[in-house]
Amino acid sequence: MPVVHVALPVPLNRTFDYLLPAGVIPVPGCRVSVPFGPRKAIGIITGWSEHSEFPADKLKSIGHILDDAPLYSERMWRMLRWAADYYHHPLGEVLFHALPVGLREGKPAHHAQRWRWVITEQGKTAPPDALPKRAIKQRQALEILQRQPIYRHQAEEFGLTDQILKNLCAKALAELQAQDVEHRDWRPDFAVNGERLRLNTEQATAVGAIRSEDQQFNAWLLAGVTGSGKTEVYLSVIENVLAQGRQALVLVPEIGLTPQTIARFRERFNAPVDVLHSGLNDSERLTAWLRAKNGESAVVIGTRSALFTPFARLGVIIIDEEHDASYKQQEGWRYHARDLAVFRAHQEGIPIVLGSATPALETLHNVNLGKYRQLRLTRRAGNAKPAAQHLLDLKGLPLKAGLSQPLIQRMREHLQAGNQVILFLNRRGYAPALLCHECGWIAECPRCDHYYTLHQQQRHLRCHHCDSQRPVPHQCPQCGSTNLVPVGLGTEQLEHELAPLFPDIPLTRIDRDTTSRKGALEQQLAEVHRGGARILIGTQMLAKGHHFPNVTLVALLDVDGALFSADFHSAERFAQLYTQVSGRAGRAGKRGEVVLQTHHPEHPLLQTLLNQGYDAFAKQALKERQSVFLPPFTNHILLRADDHDNRHAGVFLEQIRALLDIPTKDEALWLLGPVPALQPKRGGRYRWQLLLQHPSRAQLQQTVKQLLPQITALPQTRKVKWSLDVDPTDS
Repeated sequence: MPVVHVALPVPLNRTFDYLLPAGVIPVPGCRVSVPFGPRKAIGIITGWSEHSEFPADKLKSIGHILDDAPLYSERMWRMLRWAADYYHHPLGEVLFHALPVGLREGKPAHHAQRWRWVITEQGKTAPPDALPKRAIKQRQALEILQRQPIYRHQAEEFGLTDQILKNLCAKALAELQAQDVEHRDWRPDFAVNGERLRLNTEQATAVGAIRSEDQQFNAWLLAGVTGSGKTEVYLSVIENVLAQGRQALVLVPEIGLTPQTIARFRERFNAPVDVLHSGLNDSERLTAWLRAKNGESAVVIGTRSALFTPFARLGVIIIDEEHDASYKQQEGWRYHARDLAVFRAHQEGIPIVLGSATPALETLHNVNLGKYRQLRLTRRAGNAKPAAQHLLDLKGLPLKAGLSQPLIQRMREHLQAGNQVILFLNRRGYAPALLCHECGWIAECPRCDHYYTLHQQQRHLRCHHCDSQRPVPHQCPQCGSTNLVPVGLGTEQLEHELAPLFPDIPLTRIDRDTTSRKGALEQQLAEVHRGGARILIGTQMLAKGHHFPNVTLVALLDVDGALFSADFHSAERFAQLYTQVSGRAGRAGKRGEVVLQTHHPEHPLLQTLLNQGYDAFAKQALKERQSVFLPPFTNHILLRADDHDNRHAGVFLEQIRALLDIPTKDEALWLLGPVPALQPKRGGRYRWQLLLQHPSRAQLQQTVKQLLPQITALPQTRKVKWSLDVDPTDS
């Protein structure tokens, strides 16, 4: 009997052999039900052969094949197999990562019914004003339903919840209907809604360059200063692709932070725009996956995992904010979505556009090598002017709520003119530490060796590394004193302290704590866009892609910690963050101003950024990295290991180093470690790492490929949790 090779979602770098019943034709890429130990499992057929290395009497037969055709296109199949090899990750886990949960569980790969909220006859004539004044969301839902149905998976995108719509059902104004899914072809009715914005010369040049070669692979870097209209370029490029009957994939760092962008896409195109985000349930994700695969979606917008969405006629890939760290998966299969997206575009023979005001150094290096082509947008769109930038030396200045008197005075001037102010502080919570004033005890997370953050409103301490929580103690556990004081400044405390300073000015705080509830961010942004004097307080969430036309002053309160870090990536991240945050000022014809408070105004990084801008910083940083043989001029693979008692992880990595320290060792291979990680303890586990560096990516890959079987044979392997990170973005 022929033998079929099956990949299973298990952490083993191998496939499993099963006997194939007579008359069954195995097709790679199809799912199959197989016995695996005492249970049944879903696997993916990867191939078949006449013989197995195992005796035939030891092999079990497959159960049944679940699909009539492969779930992966030939190009996607090649990409995933290449990625499993490049990232040295088990093929089964990679193949299953690319599927929606429903398919991993064995659900059929075709459309089920979809549920949608529709207006009733009574609801069609009911005025929204007839609903109670406090039922703002119900009024909003009724207005939308009077124009169009709302599919359940779209409710969150309108800022609505199931409960709000159920309340309308209880009033007989709406009802929930099951709809049989029909394959609708959007192409005959495709149109562009409304008037397009007039492109400036730079935007039109960029669109023209991409359009002129949109039938083949090209990697374009769209490097545009903040507010230069990159989204309008994306829309124009996508419009041309959709007009050809092809589809577009848009990757964004975080769906929750881009409601304005999604709204612009939906308003522009008379074509289906699907959004993939964590708020979808499993069946809704499967529906969106199938719609794209069948060609029913025109545009799919999603975070990094949306990269694996299948398309019937993919025509372009857009990566917005391509420098963003969230494109790198940090657990399990540690792939980089930006890099894999470039590989996918090459496989598909289509253009890819990488957009950013602060391109990653790796991307700029690829431009210098001629692998990518750069398009520049140097002018802010419309009447927006570049913001004036100032450094405020904090040495010797008294601070009130982390604000110096000169900054408070500037805030008053901007607010009195009816404008808005952003205060950036990348620390949420009330205070980053809680200290006993009598004995010096500090509340520390026992699982991470890191200080707890005080969250005053919830009256608890929370570790921002492992997310463990505990109530705020009434007295010091060390000396019994009740004199416990918060140390340092967080966004919650800043909001609290600003209220008496600016009693007549509304405050909006935007961070993970205030936007965790569904629709909260959209509601806060709507308040900001209503205009009028306002102070916005926030973390880096405020830096990502938001358009605030009334903001004229941006102040960064405390960034000194980012200037002195052991991680060589930190300077690049700070430069990107500073440039992105400062770009929120002066975006609608009003003159903007950026103030940075620091104790180190002479720091060369700050001087370069303020006087010469991000481009000059990037050139300088690339030269520095080249001089000390750091990526992108060399290649890194990081081996990590952790354990509960700090006895085995370091020893395990020492044994791996011993395997590499052999007489025939490659002289160009450089090893660092094993050493404790920058954060040595997290979540109750002690963390160690071993860094491998080599100027040749191919040689480093080959070294690790030969090393892996030896690692799995080490006895210490069973005593630790270990992982391998190719092209790590943090160390």
